[in-house]
Amino acid sequence: MSVCDVSELRAGLQGGSVHTLIDVREYAEYAGGRVAQARLIPLGELERRAAEINRAHTVYVMCRTGRRAAEAQRKLLAQGFNDVRNVEGGFMAWEAVGFPVERDERAPWALERQVRFTAGLLVLLGVLLSIFVHPWLIGVAGLIGAGLVFAAVTDSCAMGMLLAKMPWNRTLNGPARSAAASN
Repeated sequence: MSVCDVSELRAGLQGGSVHTLIDVREYAEYAGGRVAQARLIPLGELERRAAEINRAHTVYVMCRTGRRAAEAQRKLLAQGFNDVRNVEGGFMAWEAVGFPVERDERAPWALERQVRFTAGLLVLLGVLLSIFVHPWLIGVAGLIGAGLVFAAVTDSCAMGMLLAKMPWNRTLNGPARSAAASN
């Protein structure tokens, strides 16, 4: 499988070669910061929306660090795409070297921040309910703690996946819509 670094991607974007850059993160991540030419197609929608991607182009796939992009690359190659390149290090690498970034003014919080807020709120609520309503309600805090441990061990987050489906994380408006609509 073909991998490229962010410098190679930037050269391709500036060089006028025939390419498409697909960002496979969720909308909240994309709205919070992206490469200007990136087109948003979240990983969960990639197979269904693969027809929107020009097969004649070199296709670069990018996510936050490269893990989801590697999965996207496998999916696109399985669907018959010929030249699909995983951007090594993803958006974090792009940002780390100081390449230009585009952001939506009204971007929702990053999913990780939403998860921390929601988990903290639920733990606090569980503790308060156990004090003021019934001691067994401390179990709410215990369940959230167990869920966080499970998320760390499996490197997956059910709460994050659920939050990604919330309306404020699914709306394309302003610059994100025009970037997503462009090819």
